[in-house]
Amino acid sequence: MEQIGAAALPVLVGLLLLAGFVRGVPVFDTFLVGAQEGIRTSLQLLPTLLGLIVAVTMVRASGLLELVCGLLAPLAQGVGISPEILPLALLRPLSGSGASAYTLDLFQQYGPDSELGKIASVLAASTETTFYAIAVYFGACGYKKLYYTVPAALLGDGTALVLSVVSVRLLGG
Repeated sequence: MEQIGAAALPVLVGLLLLAGFVRGVPVFDTFLVGAQEGIRTSLQLLPTLLGLIVAVTMVRASGLLELVCGLLAPLAQGVGISPEILPLALLRPLSGSGASAYTLDLFQQYGPDSELGKIASVLAASTETTFYAIAVYFGACGYKKLYYTVPAALLGDGTALVLSVVSVRLLGG
């Protein structure tokens, strides 16, 4: 089975090259054009992604995340959300790796089969790194007006938090 998986990508690439050759497509020239466009797009996105990485690092290192979680804890408890899940809910829109690390911390502390572990799993799987996605997609096309995008995306993240808690409690807490 491992041999099939290892051979799948080279076989697929070979079939694509063969199909292009059969159809008369200048495969190598087309590849070069695509590679040039990819490099241009990467360079265009670099400042935005660098700024996002610096911002996430500053939020985590400054203690701002803990401060915001402390301020939101009474509100979260009031609506039935465990305060321990708040850092994950706040990190996930910013940093996928930070959210994964925090999810693993929750697993180690409470166990993956605990209610908190299940909520963390559902939340991590049902949300997006919102600001990264916005930076990549909108940065690639040069679109700068995010009037509706950011609030709608954050509303989706908030909805995912609430529904993660509700679904785990109703279906398998």
